[in-house]
Amino acid sequence: MAGHSKFKNIQFRKGAQDKKRAKLFAKLSKEITVAAKLGMLDPASNPRLRSAIALGRAQNMPKDNIERAIKKSYDENSENYEEVRYEGFGIEGVGIIIETLTDNRNRTAGDIRSIFSKHGGNLGEIGSVSFMFNHIGVIKFSHDAGEFEDIFEIATESGALDCDLLEDSYEISCSTNDLHQVGEVIEKEIKIPTTAQLTWRPVTQIPLDKEKAIKVLAMIDVLDDHDDVQEVFANFDMPEEIFNELS
Repeated sequence: MAGHSKFKNIQFRKGAQDKKRAKLFAKLSKEITVAAKLGMLDPASNPRLRSAIALGRAQNMPKDNIERAIKKSYDENSENYEEVRYEGFGIEGVGIIIETLTDNRNRTAGDIRSIFSKHGGNLGEIGSVSFMFNHIGVIKFSHDAGEFEDIFEIATESGALDCDLLEDSYEISCSTNDLHQVGEVIEKEIKIPTTAQLTWRPVTQIPLDKEKAIKVLAMIDVLDDHDDVQEVFANFDMPEEIFNELS
């Protein structure tokens, strides 16, 4: 969602706006429902559900919303969502990965294909874009956890791949298979809330000028606004002035 960290920061700020809040909560609720349906209802015994709830709380999602999403998982009349990934190219060959939760594959595929077409892109096959990204697990938490040297040591001992100090948080990366195990070890050691999720991080980035960056961002905005889309990732870099304007 200009490189991985910049885009995610932009996405976070946009998601925090009031006009985006309802849609953001709907996406978070869907993930909580799916996580609860696929595993146990007790977050302590269901790592994916625990992570989904933590993400909701990090976005100030009301407790009632979280509880309703969990209850919906055992409602026999509720939708059955399927995880489907789409990959394609925007202008200038920018690679885009879209993670969705859908109850109708045909509808979602048609909508995503139409969005790509209208914005000068092309929807590709699975694998056509993902090879340009690393699929990893990411654990994030605030600077209140301690000094970087101490956090780096904890991350190393937990089996993490890397530890980064960002502007407003620490970010620990690990393999996708180790996400929940590493997350549990780190949270136990630092004793403050963390969020853990899978992400796609670009190996290289395609530089875009202002005009083209705005077009790609417009396309991503439309994709992100789709009800079935949970996450959007892209491998482009934008001019600093655009990033500052959006911040």
